[in-house]
Amino acid sequence: MLATATKNQILLARLVVAIIIAFLIAGALTYGFSAEVRQRTWHDLLQRPDEVMRFRFILQPAMAVLAALHDGIQDAKLGRSPYLWTLLNSAAERSGRLAEGVIATARILLLGLCMDTVYQLIVFKTFYPAQAVIVAIVLGFIPYLLLRGPIARIARWRRGGPSTDGSR
Repeated sequence: MLATATKNQILLARLVVAIIIAFLIAGALTYGFSAEVRQRTWHDLLQRPDEVMRFRFILQPAMAVLAALHDGIQDAKLGRSPYLWTLLNSAAERSGRLAEGVIATARILLLGLCMDTVYQLIVFKTFYPAQAVIVAIVLGFIPYLLLRGPIARIARWRRGGPSTDGSR
């Protein structure tokens, strides 16, 4: 998402962040954060791949990989530092690069929130908003976060360009 983001993309990203915050607050207010809640959350999260709608465990990460591929190749063309490395080590660039990632994955996160909401209503007959957030982020943002930098490095290597540390 290196090109200038459109107003719609920024608006969607802000909407997704607002929904995530609202879900986390609703989950904390409704269910709290007791040991029982944490245990139920882990149990529910680990059983999800064996239940209905398991296709999302392939769909969402695949979409995140495509977004990471696009942005990683752009990073390589521009000679930018690896994404995760920059997030962890450059306070000056952190917020801008994180915003790029959120904008790039906003649709994926929104899809994840919607699919997990439907899943919970079908399987649990109730809704745990914080679990929906966890699943959406783990399936839709974490793959992007982990793969954008390595994809940029591979693209840079294939192009024959110098790495960000000056070596070839």
